[in-house]
Amino acid sequence: MEIYTIGFTQKSAAEFFETLKQAGIKRLVDIRLNNQSQLAGFTKQADLQYFLEKICRIEYIYEPLLAPSREMVEGYRKRELSWEDYESQFIKLMEERQITKHIKKLFFKKRTVLLCSEPRPDQCHRRLVAEFFMRRWGDVSILHL
Repeated sequence: MEIYTIGFTQKSAAEFFETLKQAGIKRLVDIRLNNQSQLAGFTKQADLQYFLEKICRIEYIYEPLLAPSREMVEGYRKRELSWEDYESQFIKLMEERQITKHIKKLFFKKRTVLLCSEPRPDQCHRRLVAEFFMRRWGDVSILHL
């Protein structure tokens, strides 16, 4: 199984949608806590869903079970949590939510990408989600777009 990830910041709309098309993505799973913000630009939820369908014929799904809690995000942004603390709290949250029971079907039959905002995956929860699935499911390749 392949799990793709992508962040939208520091990408133009053209770069973002062309990257998805070139990778053969058929389903985008939005795992952002806040996908309604004006700061999201072309990836604001309703706009993104429309653009994905019209430009790329990509299915859009919002999955809040794969988003961190507001407290975690705020704690990290305010530097009250280190990245290591954020990571361990988020992994614990995914375990508590039992995400592997609810989410696996999203990755079958369609090439799927996890969307978050960070430009790079190294300190982004999309990487943590993909690695969590890799540890639970075994035969998983992670490709960061």
